[in-house]
Amino acid sequence: MLRLATYAGRAARLIEYAKAGRSMIATAESCTGGLLSGLLTAAAGASDVLERGFVTYSNAAKVEMLGVDEATLERHGAVSSEVAAAMARGALFRSRADIAVSITGIAGPGGGSADKPVGLVHLALARRPNGILTVECRFGDIGRDAVRMASIDRALTLLETAVGIEIGAD
Repeated sequence: MLRLATYAGRAARLIEYAKAGRSMIATAESCTGGLLSGLLTAAAGASDVLERGFVTYSNAAKVEMLGVDEATLERHGAVSSEVAAAMARGALFRSRADIAVSITGIAGPGGGSADKPVGLVHLALARRPNGILTVECRFGDIGRDAVRMASIDRALTLLETAVGIEIGAD
């Protein structure tokens, strides 16, 4: 079962820090299907910070909504650092956000392979004017919901760092 409520405090704190820093955020989600955007919008003040969210579950959506190059998808596959980076860059380019985070992965139970097993997730954080960071996570075959929640956790950590929240500080 999804436990988004577990992350409510972190989301609220992220919104506060982003608001104080006048940072706008965009999300580009595939395997999480909008869960991150939903979590952020549950926090008071989110409308001051969340500029927009893209749910790009299909490759066609990644191309049409975010401008991901079809050749990149063909060469590296949708679950790759290259596509995660392109998704985050596209979210910045197609929004007014200062910071964008993207998530693409294989939540399972099927869809994995030897090279790209269930639980493989790639995230990217893009910042204006041109900073990009990619992260590969191998959560393992821990169940669809658990992979999605672990992905949300990592995306929150990336966003927290981007807005200046010291990780581990209370």
